[in-house]
Amino acid sequence: MSAGRRGSEVPRGTSGTGTRPGGAPPGRTPRAPVLLAVVPLLLLLAGCAGGAPGAGAAPEHRGEINLVLPDLGATTVLGGIRGTTVLWLGLVVCAVGLASGLAASVQLRRLPDHPSMRAVAELIYTTCKAYLVQQGRFLMLLWTFIAAVIVTYFGVLVALPWGRVAVVVAFSLVGMAGSYSVAWFGIRVNTLANSRTAFASLAGRPLPVHRIPMRSGMSIGMVLISLELGTMLVILLLLPADIAGACFIGFAIGESLGAAALRIAGGIFTKIADIGSDLMKIAFKIKEDDARNPGVIADCTGDNAGDSVGPSADGFETYGVTGVALVTFVLLAVEDPAVQAVLLVWIFTVRIAMVVTSGVAYLVNDAITRAKFFRADRLNFETPLTALMRLTSVLSVAATYAVAWAVLAPSTPDGLWWKLATIVSFGTVAGAVIPDLVRAFTSTGSRHVREIVKSSRQGGASLNILSGLVAGNFSAFWLGIVVVALTGGAYLVSLQGLDALMLAPAVFAFGLVAFGFLSLGPVTIAVDSYGPVTDNAQSVYELSMIEEIDGVEEEIRREHGFEVRWDRGKQMLEENDGAGNTFKATAKPVLIGTAVVGATTMIFSIIMALTDGLTTDLDKLSLMHPPFLLGLITGGAVIYWFTGASIQAVTTGAYRALEFIRRTIRIDDEATRASAEDSRRVVEICTQYAQKGMLNMFLGVFFATLAFAFLEPYFFIGYLISIAVFGLYQAIFMANAGGAWDNAKKIVEVDLHAKGTALHDATIVGDTVGDPYKDTSSVALNPVIKFTTLFGLLAVELAVSLTAQGLHTLVLVLSAAFFVVMVVFVLRSFYGMRIRTSLAGDGPDLAGEGVPLHDDGARAAGGDGALPAAHPAAYDGHLSPTPGRAGPAGVAATDGAPASDGPSASDGRAGTRHDEPPRTRGAVRRERADAGKGEQR
Repeated sequence: MSAGRRGSEVPRGTSGTGTRPGGAPPGRTPRAPVLLAVVPLLLLLAGCAGGAPGAGAAPEHRGEINLVLPDLGATTVLGGIRGTTVLWLGLVVCAVGLASGLAASVQLRRLPDHPSMRAVAELIYTTCKAYLVQQGRFLMLLWTFIAAVIVTYFGVLVALPWGRVAVVVAFSLVGMAGSYSVAWFGIRVNTLANSRTAFASLAGRPLPVHRIPMRSGMSIGMVLISLELGTMLVILLLLPADIAGACFIGFAIGESLGAAALRIAGGIFTKIADIGSDLMKIAFKIKEDDARNPGVIADCTGDNAGDSVGPSADGFETYGVTGVALVTFVLLAVEDPAVQAVLLVWIFTVRIAMVVTSGVAYLVNDAITRAKFFRADRLNFETPLTALMRLTSVLSVAATYAVAWAVLAPSTPDGLWWKLATIVSFGTVAGAVIPDLVRAFTSTGSRHVREIVKSSRQGGASLNILSGLVAGNFSAFWLGIVVVALTGGAYLVSLQGLDALMLAPAVFAFGLVAFGFLSLGPVTIAVDSYGPVTDNAQSVYELSMIEEIDGVEEEIRREHGFEVRWDRGKQMLEENDGAGNTFKATAKPVLIGTAVVGATTMIFSIIMALTDGLTTDLDKLSLMHPPFLLGLITGGAVIYWFTGASIQAVTTGAYRALEFIRRTIRIDDEATRASAEDSRRVVEICTQYAQKGMLNMFLGVFFATLAFAFLEPYFFIGYLISIAVFGLYQAIFMANAGGAWDNAKKIVEVDLHAKGTALHDATIVGDTVGDPYKDTSSVALNPVIKFTTLFGLLAVELAVSLTAQGLHTLVLVLSAAFFVVMVVFVLRSFYGMRIRTSLAGDGPDLAGEGVPLHDDGARAAGGDGALPAAHPAAYDGHLSPTPGRAGPAGVAATDGAPASDGPSASDGRAGTRHDEPPRTRGAVRRERADAGKGEQR
């Protein structure tokens, strides 16, 4: 690579020294913001401990960490089997589930593929590994931060025994490691399945094209659920009962940390790469997954980072935190230890049964699908996926009633068994009905999606986007009504005598509905993991360039025994990708619904502590208490900031990726594929902006939690309720609008065969708008809500304990300090992430950047990823090359202007303009004024 090329590889800084935006060196995590946040926090908290009057005689801490499990062995099932025996059998089921998941991954490895496809898949896996390793280091940095807070809080302020503090810290690491490990397993399985799926399509039969991604998804689902459930059973069975609360709290915090970081960063990464790759199709009129596009490998990596790594970690955390919330509720709200024991045994037995029913449903559905479509030439790929969801729901409901009768009927009065089973079944029905509703707004057969295509014919991208917004808003209404109806039904059942056994039975009912949402267990994860495999399979097919290999048809006929059907194979891959898009969309509302409904159970724990077991200060939980009302308003503000910050990170990262791809892409006749170095550089850009954006958002949310918890406890309860409600509808709206835009493009490509037309361009624009909607902002709200609620439990306890020691003024000072730190990261999430290029598009932004001025009044080129002054971009901010600017020869601009025949690099790359003298501030202002009048510079 020449020196000139190095100088143009933006964004590495302004001087060609390899620095990253913000000043961090390449390949290293920017640590300054973290240290800036950690040091004052720990000093302030430690100072609280040292300055508390009578700190040595502080009242005994009575939070969730001190909860003690009842004797689970005292419970009997079916008249004689001890409860612990049933749970030990559950550990065996988890071991079998892990083994079956691992065995499925081994079977995938043995399926046939072509070396050219395998090479692409391994390249994607290698890139994914590099991404995950870097994320792992980043997670350890964040975990060190959280561990320091845990130690300071429990060890210094609360003065718990150091052994118990160590248990909390250790299990926080276990929880984070669990989220990280299932994410790693997911990318390994998906990158095995993608090349096998692509190769299977060459035979022209749809059944293998469906079964391979289904098998890989089920493998991930079984491993994820079995590992999470097995860990919780180990806590119940093998650890002393008096430290179980500490273990569960630490485990849940670690899960939430891992899921939040991987989900946010993965969502940003994947959409930077996706947008950068997609918009090149418009700019250069190249095909989908063109091997000459350096962004395609990053796009494939992003499919796994955003649609596999993030969802796997999120799913692991969702199941774990929901279980911890139910355990906490039972121990806080139920006084009788015998009833506590039987309810805990029942909850975990139902979870064990759900693993079994999911496995059975998968095997039965797979057998039916094989029998029905073995020789079929056509297959609606959504049909077997829908059948699997419905079959699993039926089996889960039956198993729920059977387990409730076996465990609860012998030892509980008044038909409690059928009441609790019915409440859980409401959630199970929701887990099946919600995906059907989502398909009504996102499927390729949906009227809403087809409306988007119709509107795009005459209105282009404008009406495309408006119609997508319509679909998202309608979906939020209908899904909200369904959640309210089913949760309301659970509430009515809870009125039938449950108050005789526990406090706040309605809250328990809401928690069980969230529990029922997850009753499909591995199947929910499987259909969600189906999508990234089908998406990658298309890319592997194109990037392998298998059709251009000499003698490949004869080779495949000789070694694998079938005739290659190229066109049919590509058609099936695109159809299957549409099904994958739909079912990725169906899992999102289920997970966010679980977070919101389950959050009520965790909020209840805070209310129990503040009201001394629902006996005092209940009047403060109403709109008549102003702090509570203000908290309700504040939560919505934070949700909208978070949404904007996540999209801003995608926007800036995609801008830089597009900038780099436009410089390096080769589309001349001699070019066949992008260089590995260029592809790696795009991945670096995506990773850089993903981590930077995630850091700002995570620390903003973290310090918002501390600030509002310290401000006033009932303000914080209102805040938690608000982020749950606002987050629910924001996430549903964004997820389904994005899914509708995505499949509108798929209709144009598959059903209408209209690639490369103006209609296709309009749907691509809509899809790129929907990308951060569905795969960045919406999905990140789920772990953020749970992390805020879970970490808020500790923060409120800390604030209340300090207030009880006479330090209320100090608590308010700390709240103000935390709020200031939060505002710093809120400001950084935009001002530290914005595009630093002038409005004219030909240099750095000269407005208020703090960049030193030259003697002649012009600012030096610099800033976050700004172009070096000697190498301005041959790009005026539009997607396509424009007259008078250098661009790839023979590529027409979208506005109909002729392609430029200006200077281009001898290697076929997009050229650069000659150096220009520095301009004065006044000249720049005049240019901006001209641009505002519509004169193209």
